[in-house]
Amino acid sequence: MLRVRRAALAALARAGEGAPGLDPGRACSARLKLLPPGGGTQPDPQGWREAVAAAASALQAGGLVAVPTDTVYGVACLAQDSDAVRSIYSLKGRNGRKPLAICLGDVDHLYRYCQVNVPDELLRDLLPGPVTLVLKRSEELNKDLNPFTSLVGVRVPNHPFIRELARACSGPLALTSANISCQGSTLAVSEFQDLWPQLSLIIDGGPIGDIQSPECRLGSTVVDLSVSGKFIIIRPGCALASTVEILRQKYGLTPESP
Repeated sequence: MLRVRRAALAALARAGEGAPGLDPGRACSARLKLLPPGGGTQPDPQGWREAVAAAASALQAGGLVAVPTDTVYGVACLAQDSDAVRSIYSLKGRNGRKPLAICLGDVDHLYRYCQVNVPDELLRDLLPGPVTLVLKRSEELNKDLNPFTSLVGVRVPNHPFIRELARACSGPLALTSANISCQGSTLAVSEFQDLWPQLSLIIDGGPIGDIQSPECRLGSTVVDLSVSGKFIIIRPGCALASTVEILRQKYGLTPESP
């Protein structure tokens, strides 16, 4: 069974009481759930299902949910919910011209939301994994998500919880790192306590990697594959060398400068 950290709930309530401009009811409704032991690789079935169901319910109600990924902690909402997308920008103080990535549970789902112009094998060589692929968006994707660009970044993280959560939702998740914009990425839920009052649910999967290591905070490698035969590294991230090796040596793609 999942355990709810009562001390964390009390902290959320106190944060909500003192946070200017927040809805007190929403601030105090945030919950922190701890994934069952071994949740990263061998989840307890009942506890795992409860966590996925709670997170999916919060997202479908228009909420923002903090989740562990294979790189850093993220904040997710339903990408097709325009109000929720605006809430993520407000939460982070994010530049409105900075795009959000989408997160899917399986590689097959890319074809619904993106125009794929690379071999399917290439997709599966990189995903699931710590890579964000930038492709041309399809008409299926919410037009209020990154309306200033015809491209979209896509993640299929190599983490069972967020993949199950994405499968449990009716459409893609919008996903960004759980931190205020221009601040460092987070590897534990305690590192983004300033965001807690504005979240509907926080899923605590424990520390992600070595919290003392700067390399563990690099986030995913972001690569633009929207032009056939070429690739552009937008952000080096944590999987640069392996990604470039696959793209150049196995598929013969030509690197270009951003």
